[in-house]
Amino acid sequence: MGQLFYGSDPQPIEMDDRLLQYLQVVLTTKLRRGESFTITWTDTASEHSRTTLWIQPAISMRFQFSSPESQRLSGGYLRQLADSAALSSGLMLNAATWQQQEDAHRVQLAAAA
Repeated sequence: MGQLFYGSDPQPIEMDDRLLQYLQVVLTTKLRRGESFTITWTDTASEHSRTTLWIQPAISMRFQFSSPESQRLSGGYLRQLADSAALSSGLMLNAATWQQQEDAHRVQLAAAA
């Protein structure tokens, strides 16, 4: 499990390393452009079932992964997340279904090959 440290909150947000890697790419790309947005995720396994953060360049973030190796990401799923982050509702993630969505993009890529 990876951890996202957000702002001055000492309590990290824990999530799958792979999902955290997707978020790192989307968040750093948007912030590099100076774009602020919200990210909302649902996680029935945590104390809070839904959490929303306001993401902006002035708030510090630290991504901490449990695995020393980065993983290969699905370009299609990455585009889906980036498109979601551009909506007025912000980036929406569901901890229970994100892997199914990522797998669907991988299947589409394999079928096209």
